[in-house]
Amino acid sequence: MPIHINKTRKKYSKYIWQRNENVPLETDVTTITLQSPGATYAMAVTDDGYLLHLHWGAKVTGDLSYILFGKNPYTLAENLRDKGTFMDSVPLEFPCHGTGDYREPCIMVRDKNNASTVDLKFKGARVSPGKPKLDGLPATFSRFAVTTAEGSPGCSASACSPDCETVIITLEDDYLKLRAELIYTVFNKLDVITRSVKLTNFSEDTIYIARVLSACVDFDRSDFDMLTANGSWARERIPCRSPLHRGKQSIDSVKGESSHQSNPFFALLSHNADEDTGEAYGFNLCYSGDFFAQSEVTQHSCTRAVMGLNPFDFSWKLEPGETFTAPECVMVYSSEGLGQMSRTFHDLYRNNLIRSEWNKKLRPVLINNWEATYFNFDTDKLIAIAREAANRGIEMLVLDDGWFGHRDSDNSSLGDWVTYEKKLPGGLSKLVSEVNALGMKFGLWFEPEMVSPDSNLYRTHPEWAIHIEGRELTQSRGQYVLDFSNPAVRENIKAQMKAILDAANIEYIKWDMNRQLTEIASTYLPVERQRELRHRYVLGVYELMEWLVTAYPHILLENCSGGGARFDPGMLYFSPQIWCSDDTDAIERLKIQYGTSLCYPASCIGSHVSDCPNHTVGRITPFNTRGNVAMVGTFGYELDITKISEEDREKIPAQIAQYKKYAHIMRDGDQYRLSPGFHGISPVTMNYDAFIFVTKDKTEALLTVTQTLARPNYPPLRLRLRGLNPEAQYKTSGGEVYSGSALIQCGIEVPLSGDFDSKQVYFSKL
Repeated sequence: MPIHINKTRKKYSKYIWQRNENVPLETDVTTITLQSPGATYAMAVTDDGYLLHLHWGAKVTGDLSYILFGKNPYTLAENLRDKGTFMDSVPLEFPCHGTGDYREPCIMVRDKNNASTVDLKFKGARVSPGKPKLDGLPATFSRFAVTTAEGSPGCSASACSPDCETVIITLEDDYLKLRAELIYTVFNKLDVITRSVKLTNFSEDTIYIARVLSACVDFDRSDFDMLTANGSWARERIPCRSPLHRGKQSIDSVKGESSHQSNPFFALLSHNADEDTGEAYGFNLCYSGDFFAQSEVTQHSCTRAVMGLNPFDFSWKLEPGETFTAPECVMVYSSEGLGQMSRTFHDLYRNNLIRSEWNKKLRPVLINNWEATYFNFDTDKLIAIAREAANRGIEMLVLDDGWFGHRDSDNSSLGDWVTYEKKLPGGLSKLVSEVNALGMKFGLWFEPEMVSPDSNLYRTHPEWAIHIEGRELTQSRGQYVLDFSNPAVRENIKAQMKAILDAANIEYIKWDMNRQLTEIASTYLPVERQRELRHRYVLGVYELMEWLVTAYPHILLENCSGGGARFDPGMLYFSPQIWCSDDTDAIERLKIQYGTSLCYPASCIGSHVSDCPNHTVGRITPFNTRGNVAMVGTFGYELDITKISEEDREKIPAQIAQYKKYAHIMRDGDQYRLSPGFHGISPVTMNYDAFIFVTKDKTEALLTVTQTLARPNYPPLRLRLRGLNPEAQYKTSGGEVYSGSALIQCGIEVPLSGDFDSKQVYFSKL
């Protein structure tokens, strides 16, 4: 079993700091060890109940409790006069505020006396197969693996076992009567630990939670680089790597969403780490709202890494008997660089996070009308696009913003989810029927969380917008945010969406969210719960999405938030794909999709071929290059197919056939990044991007190389490949045959000509 709990009585020779002499020590030692295929995570309990961190990293065996005694120059039982020194130096699993640890804490509360100290002590631990759900929150889940020799499909209690195991460690503060359950899950085939926390109030008094983070790891070293994925609208998730320094380095969001600016991901890397070598510790929060992540180099040159809900402007009223559950933090260890870290995240999310039936299916190639028409469309225009698209092999028309209320611009109608008959006479059902008659599926855009000042919903219920009474409410994109903490608001939007979905054959939904939260207050929540609104808003979004995917399980759901402002694991739990960025320029997308691949699989990256000059940056790129870049994702088109050149239109059927031929490699295979990278590993100026996808059985591979700016008088680009079987022979799409070892050690030349040229090379095992 991957989780081991041992309790033994041991004698140690111990240096007692206060008396400056060696004395023997006998104490009960409880150790908790989590073993994955290539990593070990170990904890131990001190003689007076503090849960300490021993090790997370390369796999080790044996009793690690000696680290506890070698690291600390005394025990609390004999040195209570210096408990503060102890608390501020030992590696703690779940550090508390107020008892002498002055590093970043995981928990802080306000009790009946408005005091904020918490002192949690170990009470016990229990191990169970599989993984429990988190109430109201998305999280990774356990799948059952067939263990019969025949490997027959299906599952029974005797034939199947879960692919993970969970230990729940109980800590309690006897003074507060507050219980914390630390939930750790280890996966059998992946070097992954997931962590979450449940807090329960067993007292007779109300407790206010001021902060609760999901994970803390105290490393006994500080020689790390910190890698994050930062940016802004239209340039999301650009990798940023810098050495840790003394003090605190953090990323966060206070926008009500995980944000364009900082993705809820970071990694600590050994200084020598690159794609294939060195250690990488990855952290990713399964949450779609305000988050906080930080690395702190302490006075003793150790590093504390924490992640969880952002404590900024947060409070939660915990009544007697109530439980609060924190989001899940996914932690990945790799001893083989960034590449292996990324592939572990990819495998976990494809197999143990994304629930949709579309996860492993070839998704329809769609055309979205947004950049083709914006708000200027009617039925005739949409049918003209659909007819031409169907003739070229495109399989779905997606109608974006502007189909509802009286919406001719982004100044009205959000919240009024009824068909705009002036544009679409006969309603959506008529349009959908006409599109279906062309042999195409139909998809529809919603922005359920928003309301326009100019809307019937706002005129009827202005109190349903998040706002502060008497204070001017800030508009963004001419809209307000609905108070999704209010069940009545969610029920209203649910009913409107249901009426639309039940009236027409809609097979795809694009769920958008185009602004952040301001003037954060709720007319629904009482005064003492106002600081809960940020989190309750996200929980309300999750509840409505859960209804949608449960009531309409066959619909393909794509999430979007002004592009990539909610590209996080929380959204992947509900939708198998997320719109990666509103920047559809192929060259800009190289950086964006590169950064996204650090922890998210290509199968979830929404990516389209758009028109040129590109609407965001004005760049002109070859149609072939736009297709190659978009194929590293869900693949579709976002342009007016009736207006592009006939030359480009003629390329679409071959492009679609190419995508369908290779989609399974990119959807289910392993990704290896081959270029120097955008994260500062190499000082070489980037002039190309390259990656290869390899099937799990290593029988097929697809190499994609894209040049940015051509350079004069340089030799042809030769790439050393990764992931292939060195003992095998491979035939390329051009007919050449190479050994796997030659491709790995010596590489292959990829001729590129001119700015923005792109090539794909397919390899099949002979």
